[in-house]
Amino acid sequence: MDKKQTSPELLQAELPPAREEQVPANPPSRKRQLDSDDDAEPRAKRARATRPTSEPARLTRQNLARFNKMGKKKTSDPSDDSGSTKTTSTTSSGFAIKARNNGILEPAYSKPPANLEDIRRRQAKSRATASPPESVYNDYVDRVEGAGNEATVVVHTSELLKKYPKGYRQAYNRAFTNLPGDVGFNNGLSAPQPDLIEGLEAEEYRPFPADDYLPGAALYKDDPRSITLPQIAGEWKGPAGDMREAGMQSAYDGAAMVHARTQALGHMGKSDPPGHASITTFTTDGKNINFFAHYAAESEDGTLEYHQFPIKSTSLVNSHGEHKEGRRGLRNAQDHAREQSYALKDQLKEHYKQQRSSGLHPIAEGVPTLPVPGTEPLHAYEDEDDYEVVEHQPVHQPVHQPTQPTSSKHKSSKTHSHHSHSTPHSSKAPSSTHGSTASSGQKRKVSSSQTSSQTSSHASSRHRHKSYWKKDPESGRYYHKHSDGTVSWLSDDDEE
Repeated sequence: MDKKQTSPELLQAELPPAREEQVPANPPSRKRQLDSDDDAEPRAKRARATRPTSEPARLTRQNLARFNKMGKKKTSDPSDDSGSTKTTSTTSSGFAIKARNNGILEPAYSKPPANLEDIRRRQAKSRATASPPESVYNDYVDRVEGAGNEATVVVHTSELLKKYPKGYRQAYNRAFTNLPGDVGFNNGLSAPQPDLIEGLEAEEYRPFPADDYLPGAALYKDDPRSITLPQIAGEWKGPAGDMREAGMQSAYDGAAMVHARTQALGHMGKSDPPGHASITTFTTDGKNINFFAHYAAESEDGTLEYHQFPIKSTSLVNSHGEHKEGRRGLRNAQDHAREQSYALKDQLKEHYKQQRSSGLHPIAEGVPTLPVPGTEPLHAYEDEDDYEVVEHQPVHQPVHQPTQPTSSKHKSSKTHSHHSHSTPHSSKAPSSTHGSTASSGQKRKVSSSQTSSQTSSHASSRHRHKSYWKKDPESGRYYHKHSDGTVSWLSDDDEE
């Protein structure tokens, strides 16, 4: 055999017959030598084999291990809709740090809510029904102290919970699969998955489509009976469980419920009083039970923080009296959460009914979202110093009114339309110009002197436009609702 000719075994290793274009295993210099000796091989084929787009990797055990590791990294969590974003679960290392970076505070750093004394009085109030006798308490202690794992503790402790009629549901150890990711408090974290959650099912909110207007209000995706806008959650640990971890998990559960409640109230243009806690969580290992109050407040630097303040801790096994106290506190917390759920549901349904009866589609009137740690405010790039919002000349046409108001109202409507309601885009403006539906103008570069002389004259006009007209999200048109109940629509000509 010629010394320059290569053995069949080597050729097979370097260029497998099934894939002739595979990157060679040997260095390029060796491959070029072999190709130069085979004059019968087509030039195009040689070009593909001898000019790889990148430096080929040697087939060593180390490189194969690296490729296998790369392949494993591409495998995504089936529960993660993003398919590429890796999140931290509540039981993983680093969760507490990420939660703190998202504004979730531990009890040691949380401030007492403004209504703390009311909460504690409500927790301790007597109940209409009699407490279980001491024999029931003794049986409970025996079962809990003999429990070997967390699941057994959950079963026995759940006997302390109150059961409610149809429509108000419980769910155990189920993740909030419908919660949007990265909304602030849950940035980089897996969905909350409390051991217990209680709340009204979505059907109770109808005809108000809660999840259409409040993303994540319904906890579970593709579940028409999903628990919606809950107000209480619980976390368990077994005999050897870490109760501090349970507390961190309940802080996350509480933040999720506070976030949802804030969005629901904001939809109606409302909010809880500052520092007012409406959300409750508890943690227990069967022997002790701890209650927490949750609320959100703006920090000194303007970011939103979620507080988890301790209400009370009680032993469930030390004595019959303490056991009754813990059971009473748990059931009172459940009752209050249920009352909160029904009150919020009734408000949302009434708001939806009023919007529909007025002939308008329901419009969210939420309060502005506070910034979260590690993110830029939404207005960071709006109206830079060397830009101005240029107003267009108003169109002198009367506003179309679907109903015939009094003459004074009609005159007032015309006056507003003529003087302060410029159209969102001028008919002569180029299509590439960016405009604002709220401020009625377009951006152009101007000198600093021009900006200073014109800003004051435009500011009041922009403010009046935003405060007078509202945009209907369904039709895209602008309207104004008068105090007498009549509605004025901005005409199509003015909108153009």
